[in-house]
Amino acid sequence: MKDTLKPGLEYTFTFKVDESKTVPALYPEADELKAMPGVFATGFMVGLIEWTCIQVLNPHLDWPKEQTVGTSIEVSHLAATPPGLEVTTRVKLVEVDGRRLLFEVEAHDDFDLITRGKHERFVISKDKFESKINEKAGATGF
Repeated sequence: MKDTLKPGLEYTFTFKVDESKTVPALYPEADELKAMPGVFATGFMVGLIEWTCIQVLNPHLDWPKEQTVGTSIEVSHLAATPPGLEVTTRVKLVEVDGRRLLFEVEAHDDFDLITRGKHERFVISKDKFESKINEKAGATGF
């Protein structure tokens, strides 16, 4: 981690929602989800929040050796967003406690606030993390 990784970092990212980011596309093998309305899925919204946080953090890390992983998300999905609209995500790093990073997050579509909350990430060593994951995967036989 660089000494520039401090509370107060902010970033805004805009993404146009298409059909591939709707509820029916979340798990294509799930018939129940295929029958749901074709609006921006909460799962993809969470991914967009994570992506935005990663974008603000990477210049302040020894990327790609150091990376971050999401460990907690506390958001509500407040409004539906149909494909074709843009979602603008804003994140602000509010706390740095060692490797633990806490963000305030929100996102708007062209009409409404669609989410607001908090997201926690941890700085990891990519090599150490992948080594542990490979051990775990090896133990399962996959």
